Amino acid sequence: MSAKKAPLKTKKSQSTGSPTRMIVIGALLLVGVAGLGYLLYVSLQGPTPLAEILGLVEHGHQDRDHVEEEIAAGPLPPVGGSHSPNWQNCGIYDAPVKIENAVHSMEHGAVWLAYQPELAPEAVESLREVVRGEDFVLMSPYPGLQSPIVLTAWQVQLELDDAQDGRVIEFLDRYIQGPTMPERGAPCDGGLGTPIQ
Repeated sequence: MSAKKAPLKTKKSQSTGSPTRMIVIGALLLVGVAGLGYLLYVSLQGPTPLAEILGLVEHGHQDRDHVEEEIAAGPLPPVGGSHSPNWQNCGIYDAPVKIENAVHSMEHGAVWLAYQPELAPEAVESLREVVRGEDFVLMSPYPGLQSPIVLTAWQVQLELDDAQDGRVIEFLDRYIQGPTMPERGAPCDGGLGTPIQ
């Protein structure tokens, strides 16, 4: 007696997966495409604009010629312009510095923190604490300054009454080696002057 052969099973066509699996894959693809679209949109918008610093005065184009003559002091430090071929070494000074040298330091990316010579000693020390160790800050008294404290960088300036004003740090963070500086990265040492700190 011959053994019966088991019936041959026919292969079913390859299934592409369960409907639930297909929905999950489709949803993941949709999320991925939406995420890429959002990233493309954000990159085309450019960087988020910085919040405005209250009281900041912006100035236009400044000359950058090197001149040998001294620059006369006005009620505010210049925000750029013609200046000495020699820059002032950055740091803290307890005596006024030459304007034409300080302007050259600003061209290199420094912020000049000028203060009235009669500013209270504790206010001066508070400002020194903020700038001590900063490579691109020039701090000095400025006779005849119209405000107690004036922060100046190339093309921008901020007048303040109080050393504890939070805008001091805000200005320094934004304008040390900031976007308005024509020669960012140029040195602020190896020039003229010996800071006390």
